[in-house]
Amino acid sequence: MAAQEKKGGAMTTEEAGRKGGEAVKKKYGPTFYAEIGRKGGEATKKEYGPEFYSKIGEKGGDAVKKKHGPEFYAEIGRKGGRARSKSR
Repeated sequence: MAAQEKKGGAMTTEEAGRKGGEAVKKKYGPTFYAEIGRKGGEATKKEYGPEFYSKIGEKGGDAVKKKHGPEFYAEIGRKGGRARSKSR
């Protein structure tokens, strides 16, 4: 059974996750997520080294290039350049 399907009126995993996330945010505040994210990033860097981030970034870039094509990067570069020149 897919995670999105309901069984006997029970909550889906998506609904449960959203509800749990809202409860945590209400109890600890939104800065809690920033703090645990920072700690997780530091632990990952300590365990796998900074090269790990380069490797996963490269994989992500390859996936975007495969999905959108290399011209996608040229287009977003032009858009970013125009936005930056307007802000100066």
